[in-house]
Amino acid sequence: MLAKLVESKYFEIVISIVIFVLISLIRAFFRSLIKKQARKYDLDLRQRKYANKFFNFVLAIVLFVCLGIIWDVSVKGLSIYFASIFTIIGVALFANWSILSNITSSVILFFNSPFKIGSKIKIIDKEDSIEGTVMDITFFSIQIKTAEGDTISYPNNIAIQKPIKHLK
Repeated sequence: MLAKLVESKYFEIVISIVIFVLISLIRAFFRSLIKKQARKYDLDLRQRKYANKFFNFVLAIVLFVCLGIIWDVSVKGLSIYFASIFTIIGVALFANWSILSNITSSVILFFNSPFKIGSKIKIIDKEDSIEGTVMDITFFSIQIKTAEGDTISYPNNIAIQKPIKHLK
């Protein structure tokens, strides 16, 4: 009787609902963690939005993988498509590995919170130091407005490697 239940579509539907609920609970946990972090460091709403988007994307991938396993999606039929997609993604990431590095760095900047939007900072980089007000922190760069009125996009992956001085 148990074997029949496990093989039935009802079992797959119930497990799928359980997975949806678990993913929703995990999502709610990450959202509250991000909200608490944003309050703790008085971060801008835009920074919180970027962190939420990142975790939503990761959880969506986990959800699709779990549902594929539960519903026994044939990997043989999809393997050609996945191989093609992963090849293209692999070449793109190899050619532009800094994209992935910048996204990871933006998450590190969010949880580390060395500065926030509106902070006056100086990124110390020998002859190429940059000083100004942080206008935005995106997945890829920090937008800094200088005293001259210029806006500079400074890559996140480089920013976490350089000393950053808070100015008054």
